[in-house]
Amino acid sequence: MANLVINKQALKPFGLKAKPVLEKQLRKIDVDISDYTFAANYIWLGNSSGFYAVINKCFCLFIITGGELTMLLPPIGKKKNVDKAIVRCFEIMNANNSSPYYSRIDYVQASTVEEFVQSEDEAQSMFEMLEHYIIEKKLVDYVYEADKLIELRGNSYHTKRTEINRFRNSYTDAYVEELDSEKHFEGIMALFNKWVADRVKYMPKEEAEVFLEGIHQERHAVKRMLKHYTELGLLGLVIYIDGEIKGFTAGERISGDTACVIIEKTDFEVMGCAQFIFREFSKLLKERYGIVYINVGDDMGFENLKKVKMSYRPFKLVPKYTIYQK
Repeated sequence: MANLVINKQALKPFGLKAKPVLEKQLRKIDVDISDYTFAANYIWLGNSSGFYAVINKCFCLFIITGGELTMLLPPIGKKKNVDKAIVRCFEIMNANNSSPYYSRIDYVQASTVEEFVQSEDEAQSMFEMLEHYIIEKKLVDYVYEADKLIELRGNSYHTKRTEINRFRNSYTDAYVEELDSEKHFEGIMALFNKWVADRVKYMPKEEAEVFLEGIHQERHAVKRMLKHYTELGLLGLVIYIDGEIKGFTAGERISGDTACVIIEKTDFEVMGCAQFIFREFSKLLKERYGIVYINVGDDMGFENLKKVKMSYRPFKLVPKYTIYQK
């Protein structure tokens, strides 16, 4: 795939060659947001939609949708370089887009927002920023203490313990294996297809139509994750019952003390399977990486998903912002 050249700036396709470039810059910042990894972005992007450039010594990740250019992350690099990179990135987006309305930077962490509105002359900088930009709080990441997810102690986790015990008693032959993308590919895709069918079965028709419109991207993401599993440096588990895969999950380390869960799917008809594999994966993440916290991403604005994630009693909610232009 060819480079894009916009406003004299070459944008390279966001492929596997970008991994060391992004990770070099990520090592320069302190972050615990699930979106700030190569794999988290790579598996969800289409083959021809992601582009990147190093601008003012910062890694800048763009996505083009319907011809309009936006940013999936703020410029990643040393604090002193980020502000000018943000301004330049808006210039590039504006030069491409049909209207400045479409230009935006998503998944901006709080510290980047703070840096963007501050300078030696803080009052003047704040005034100028508010004159030209809008900063809007969007979703939050749910971050848990790993030990609490593993131990599930106390009344607040009573329901989780009950569900896991019921699962163990009902499926005495269940066992987990570390995810092997070659060995488990067919079983994972079969489970994913069953998961889609089960979801549609219990949805109102109008909701099912909307759901199916977006499922192609998720199926593509699962296949891409499995195809490049080793290269992406992921860690995962599958759970077997009666010789069939009934659940799978995958994640990675974000920072020194935090890991994230990128994706998890279980068979709806196997009660307690989701709770069981989540705890087992939490154990593996701690054992393998020595982490203290586990980030399970945001709720995508879905109320049911929010309830599930809140039920695990998050240690903290990490806000994510979007920067627009006026």
